[in-house]
Amino acid sequence: MSFNEDFVFGGATAAYQIEGAAAADGRGLSIWDVFSHTPGRTVNGDSGDVAIDHYHRYKDDVAIMASLGLEAYRFSVSWPRIQPDGRGRGLEAGLDFYSRLTDELLTAGIDPWITLYHWDLPQALQEAGGWPNRDTAYRFADYSAIVHEHLGDRVKHWITLNEPFCSSLIGHASGRHAPGLEDPSAALQSVHHLLLGHGLAVDALRAQNVENIGITLNLYAVEPASDEPVDTDAARRVDGFHNRLFLDPVLKGRYPQDILHDVAEFGGMGDVQDGDLKIISRPLDLLGVNYYTRYVITGRDDHPDLVGERTGQLHSPYPGAANAREVRHGMPLTDLGWEIDPDGLVDVLTRLKREYPAVPIVITENGAAFADPIGEDGVVHDADRIDFVWGHLAACERAIAAGVPLTGYFLWSIFDNYEWAEGYAKRFGAVHVDYETQVRTLKDSAHWYSSVIRTRSLEQQ
Repeated sequence: MSFNEDFVFGGATAAYQIEGAAAADGRGLSIWDVFSHTPGRTVNGDSGDVAIDHYHRYKDDVAIMASLGLEAYRFSVSWPRIQPDGRGRGLEAGLDFYSRLTDELLTAGIDPWITLYHWDLPQALQEAGGWPNRDTAYRFADYSAIVHEHLGDRVKHWITLNEPFCSSLIGHASGRHAPGLEDPSAALQSVHHLLLGHGLAVDALRAQNVENIGITLNLYAVEPASDEPVDTDAARRVDGFHNRLFLDPVLKGRYPQDILHDVAEFGGMGDVQDGDLKIISRPLDLLGVNYYTRYVITGRDDHPDLVGERTGQLHSPYPGAANAREVRHGMPLTDLGWEIDPDGLVDVLTRLKREYPAVPIVITENGAAFADPIGEDGVVHDADRIDFVWGHLAACERAIAAGVPLTGYFLWSIFDNYEWAEGYAKRFGAVHVDYETQVRTLKDSAHWYSSVIRTRSLEQQ
């Protein structure tokens, strides 16, 4: 199996997970700063205050990426580092950091890909209503224009939002992510305003002649645990919330009717105004897909193979579908308890080709958490991660052979980092980070991935 010369191999990170320097150079508070400092919200009370100190160590980190042969690096911009209060002129110190990072990447021969929003809403905007407030969508478009004005001469690939499912439904319905609300109506309003913000940002960037714009969605293969109506209906709802609630408005200009019916009791999608869906469905140049696992869903509370914490917990991310629960289907597990199922990636990608308008697709995140102990020889022998990535890159090859317009793969993540509510307890990186000393050590998977990039092949690896 091999990949053609145009296929992009990259790595991905997010600002709050790696930068640290939480109070440096005028950066404002984000909702994740507040959430992570609220007792009981994160494992061990961990926060991203220091993370892996990428803000000060970015040159060394770029050198590591260059040594691995990365062709592209997807990173996010911290909104409160640019606009501490979420509005007004851009902060020069923040813009200058991303300018230096961009120049360092280009000098190393690495193509910078920017994600404008990876969950770190300025706390000032949260206090003004957050994503349930329509005005936040307009503030996001303004911020996007500011970032592009300063970096657009060098950065060619722009992603508006990362995983709006998490920002809206996990952050506002289940409460497991910032801002930690459990309000189904607010969650659904957030879905619409995030997507509206995406469309408004596309317009703002197009006005500045951007040619490569996309959005990243976390998509899942979803299937019922049985043919019983209680399971098929639960799976339909989970598929609706995870996949169609975002794909349909972005690519088809409409919300799925069955989900609108399901959420009518919560006020539907909130204040959907004339013209909103036309804005949301502006043409895109790429669709980012983050894929981690498959969901097999039941609506039964007494299913013998229920997964306790992954879906359908007491505080459900699925308004009106709290009975929907994930069940095990016999696959090996990551350290987060996520089942490893590369076939699900093929299912997701071929479904996109079959059911949605054609748009180039990029895997903007794929990876796995494993325990990753350092061996007696001082090396992390993470064979499980190598197997995981091999299996999913092989799935990419199968999807390409089936006619899917897949053009790139970004490993999540290049570095161990702050894993949101899991704190520092879970490691996704191909590069080990000692959080006390900040020493970076390449794991076996980093060397393996470097070989894949160099040879453009999964054979003989």
